[in-house]
Amino acid sequence: MTEPSKPPAQGAKRQLNLEIPADLPATYANFAIISHSPWEIFLDFAQILPNVPKARVRSRLVLTPANAKMLLRALQENIARYEQQHGEIVLPARSPSLADQLFRTIRTDSDEPGDAPEGEPENE
Repeated sequence: MTEPSKPPAQGAKRQLNLEIPADLPATYANFAIISHSPWEIFLDFAQILPNVPKARVRSRLVLTPANAKMLLRALQENIARYEQQHGEIVLPARSPSLADQLFRTIRTDSDEPGDAPEGEPENE
């Protein structure tokens, strides 16, 4: 008679035997589209080339929302470790969104002079 498998003790690390085939192709992506349904999160990875108006999706991941959230946490942890070893990842300046472009001259009462985004004139 075989002994039923016992769940791992709380706090014990599970060991996973992972095989990565030597011929598994790597896919380079410099663009991602993220969408979702009530049941799944879709990550479409594409390559955008300069002066080419069309991007082709090269890979798609479909995850449950819980697995997507765990992936987010794993990415955050790994990026933090990367930055500890190699320094902060500096992101390029982002172009203003359409809303920023259309409404940049509108100010609220709480806006102080000098709060205008860099490179934009103050409204007086």
